[in-house]
Amino acid sequence: MGDLAVDTAVEALGDGRYSARLSRDWEIWGPMGGYVAAVALRAAGAESTFPKPASFFCHYLGVAAFDVVDLTVTRIRTGRTAESLRVSMTQGDRPILDATVSTVAGGEGLEHEITAPPVVPGPDGLLDLATLAEGQEPPFPFWRNFEARPIEWRRDWPPPGPEDPVWQQWERFVPTSTFADPWVDAARTVLLVDLPSWPSAYRHHAWRFPERQEWIAPSLDLYVAFHQAVPDDPWLLIDGHAPIAAGGLIGWTGRLWSSDRKLVASGGGQALCRRVPGA
Repeated sequence: MGDLAVDTAVEALGDGRYSARLSRDWEIWGPMGGYVAAVALRAAGAESTFPKPASFFCHYLGVAAFDVVDLTVTRIRTGRTAESLRVSMTQGDRPILDATVSTVAGGEGLEHEITAPPVVPGPDGLLDLATLAEGQEPPFPFWRNFEARPIEWRRDWPPPGPEDPVWQQWERFVPTSTFADPWVDAARTVLLVDLPSWPSAYRHHAWRFPERQEWIAPSLDLYVAFHQAVPDDPWLLIDGHAPIAAGGLIGWTGRLWSSDRKLVASGGGQALCRRVPGA
């Protein structure tokens, strides 16, 4: 089990340069993409003039090893109330990720929230995944970092036919669930917005592969818009949709909702389908 604040921490080396060590506790097909993106966001936060992020966008350029990565943060533009930063992550001579981050001072402005949250039970009315799985070990170390409470649960998996490409699940980080540091809280958001890409798409196709999984889909990119922080709320609802898969790509969107149904963040990206070797 990892700890998000510790495992996304960066060390300042001067002149916009940082280093971090990727932890194996966040493994899915290598370091999980949202986790790697969260490390890049922490570097941007350490360098930013302003106290909070407005948006994050990255391209995943390579699969990192569970080792030290180097990060370089460059200011693209700084204004009175907003700043644009570029973050480049490398490992040795290999590019791993390239990101742009917008940060803002915050302040007064127009305010409204007219949203349609999913009509689903709250986390208190659901069983956790460990209970539902009857003690079965998770498929990757990554899943040990959460207490997960799925909205739907099927014991007879895979299903007999295609399911809607929707994945909704309440998540609470363990052992630490909330983070006073706004950049660690934002890292929590980035990681969770990235998470539903494959689970939502795979629900539509799982019935075709009853014996084993034949495909993986690493993310090509990720976009996250930060709407409103809820740093004291331990539970966040992931609302993931993958409405289309075509031409070897999966398009997906993810929204995060607080336990009182505030829209915390939204985003999405594309993933690249790859056949599992030997399948």
